[in-house]
Amino acid sequence: MIELNSPEDVDIIARNGYYIALRVGFAFPLEEVNALPAPWVDHYTTHRFMLHDPVIRWIYANTGAITWSAIDLPDPMRVLHQAQTFGLRYGVAVACFDGNREGQRSFGTFARSDREFEQAEIDALHAYVLKRHHAKAPPTNLTNAELEALRMVREGLRLKQIAHLLGISEGAVKQRLKNAKNKLGAQTSAQAAAMVGEFGLI
Repeated sequence: MIELNSPEDVDIIARNGYYIALRVGFAFPLEEVNALPAPWVDHYTTHRFMLHDPVIRWIYANTGAITWSAIDLPDPMRVLHQAQTFGLRYGVAVACFDGNREGQRSFGTFARSDREFEQAEIDALHAYVLKRHHAKAPPTNLTNAELEALRMVREGLRLKQIAHLLGISEGAVKQRLKNAKNKLGAQTSAQAAAMVGEFGLI
């Protein structure tokens, strides 16, 4: 069994590049890693392939993992054929969705030029994306008081204003924000507020 714990581990298997999007909501992912060749990214973007890419269509309609060659969907723009000219000859698509109420899914697409991915590699890539998906799940341990303080930070209010509006001391506001930052692993209150906003908690 292969275990992947870092981007470097993924690089070894997906030798010609990969793209991972974590917790994609209505539009944008919470986090993304684009390690695909820059010329392919430029070509893909310029020609707006995302709307026609059979890999992306499979990802949004399924969960699990599949080789690109096994995807039985129309490819009128010949996206997969064109990918081959950039060294992306063989690939795997991975999609994860855990039924969360936000409708967020995570996915990855991985490529190499020399051979099809082996089943153990496919399983390892699927497990890696699933692990990252769960790691980016919204926290459930934030209190309503902490979320309220973070919402006010996001609205641009200063510490003194927040304390006045909540009828508490500035020290109490600081403590709420400190607790929230610790739970989220955030460096600043603004970062914590942005994170809970992305999670859809405020």
